[in-house]
Amino acid sequence: MSDSEYQKPSTHFGYAQVKPEQKAEKVGEVFHSVAAKYDVMNDLMSFGIHRLWKRYTVELSGVRAGGKVLDVAGGTGDLSAAFSKRVGPTGRVVLTDINASMLGEGRARMINEGRVGNMSFALADAEKLPFASDTFDCITICFGLRNVTDKLAAMKSMFRVLKPGGRLLVLEFSKPKSRLLSRIYDEYSFRLLPKMGEIVAKDAESYQYLAESIRMHPDQETLLAMMEEAGFEQAQYYNLTGGVVALHRGFKL
Repeated sequence: MSDSEYQKPSTHFGYAQVKPEQKAEKVGEVFHSVAAKYDVMNDLMSFGIHRLWKRYTVELSGVRAGGKVLDVAGGTGDLSAAFSKRVGPTGRVVLTDINASMLGEGRARMINEGRVGNMSFALADAEKLPFASDTFDCITICFGLRNVTDKLAAMKSMFRVLKPGGRLLVLEFSKPKSRLLSRIYDEYSFRLLPKMGEIVAKDAESYQYLAESIRMHPDQETLLAMMEEAGFEQAQYYNLTGGVVALHRGFKL
């Protein structure tokens, strides 16, 4: 047996290969670095279009007054804020993130906006969600799944805590459908994005990782198959902005 067969399995951190146990730590360092400027950079990177993507996600959620929503890897709370309005005083929104700096930014924002009446916050790993089975009507993970080491484990964990009849929505960067758009997107991602990160967030490396992590994320059909393997039914996806972003939705029936 060769030496390579004795080596531990690896996973990707951007284009680099690292041990699975190292990825969470490295991703944590990235988001600790960018947490304070995360919202500003989101607006700059997407030219504000991320707000429309998130609005569409909320519309497809089917969430109503009194509903219970879990926002996984919710960061600074864009979706949580929108769901807080939807579920009203009789509902509940739980904002989680694995990164304490990002969760702190989100919690501070929700407090400043006066939304804590129907919200709670939890430091949680998407692969091992610390909630009872069959708890939530809707679960969302927005631009967070690509940073998870074991994506299938995370989707199985989300399936477990979702109520029968509930739905999962995954909003994530994906693969553009046009070759021309792909070329433009690559040029933007690898030339302009790190420069923007350097100027605004004082951190070019984290935004280089962002561009690389997007390219390593499963394409639309692969992610759809993973959702089905995790147990979700009636799964489908919607390409947004030419496939730069895709919204996947699946149900626990």
